[in-house]
Amino acid sequence: MDILGFGAISMDHVIYVDQPLSSGKGRVTRRITAHGGNVATALVTAARLGASAGFVGWLNSDTEQDPSSRDLLANGVDISHAPKHPDATAVQSTITVGPDGERFIAYDDDVMTGTTPDLSDDLLRAARVLLIDGYAVSSLDVVSRASRIGLPIVADIEWTAPFGTDRLLDLADHLVLPMGYARQYTGCVTPGGIASALWTSDRSAVVLTDGEAGSHVLRRGHTDCEHIPAFEAAVVDTTGAGDCFHGAYAVALSEGRDILDCVRFASASAALSVAGRGGREALPTRAAVERLMAEKPNISFG
Repeated sequence: MDILGFGAISMDHVIYVDQPLSSGKGRVTRRITAHGGNVATALVTAARLGASAGFVGWLNSDTEQDPSSRDLLANGVDISHAPKHPDATAVQSTITVGPDGERFIAYDDDVMTGTTPDLSDDLLRAARVLLIDGYAVSSLDVVSRASRIGLPIVADIEWTAPFGTDRLLDLADHLVLPMGYARQYTGCVTPGGIASALWTSDRSAVVLTDGEAGSHVLRRGHTDCEHIPAFEAAVVDTTGAGDCFHGAYAVALSEGRDILDCVRFASASAALSVAGRGGREALPTRAAVERLMAEKPNISFG
């Protein structure tokens, strides 16, 4: 497979309200229930963009009845190598979305996380990219083995766990973080200062995503943090935009693209993804992404 991943799968209960979240209260305009999760949505994105993607995190033993397993299969994600357990279940999330598309996520993640400790080295060697999120702290040995094998690791970290997050960040050679978390973790303010604080000699790239403000990139062989503007977006719901970004970045990386091109491909994908409700409704096709990139080919860097 091009891309393997393990991390959050979730069932999202999304509530749309008619007032900004800062207002404190508002009328409910719509409710939906949808599948989500950082790595799960990133892998669905990868499959939608034409890559072969496999989920190798914990799934319920009753694959035929398990909603998460059925969802991944229906979206073209291979689950044949995922470890199974009768107690495995999805994270439950309640997401409130304001009229501007901004959202607040409350989640219950008392579930099995990570992957089986005996995940095959042969499986890791056969992949081109490994996608992980913060829950990979439960499987640091597997991530370490992937790193030793030389498998590129794309990490989507949004919070600091009680243990293991520092090590997880060290192992990821493609660190793709939301600006807010990166600023909190490093204590730095400017994109350049944050990226420099996160840099290590083993890193291939540090990418800081900042919504409509675009992305900032520090890549191997360069000393300056480069800015890539965001594509214009018709925002309905920003849920899952970061997950889409990570999945598209992994696809571009698996194809051997330059880091800046990976970020631009991911930015275009994320811009298209916010036009629908929930984290999956508007995930783009490759044709749509390439069309958007062709419409704006002269984005400047620096």
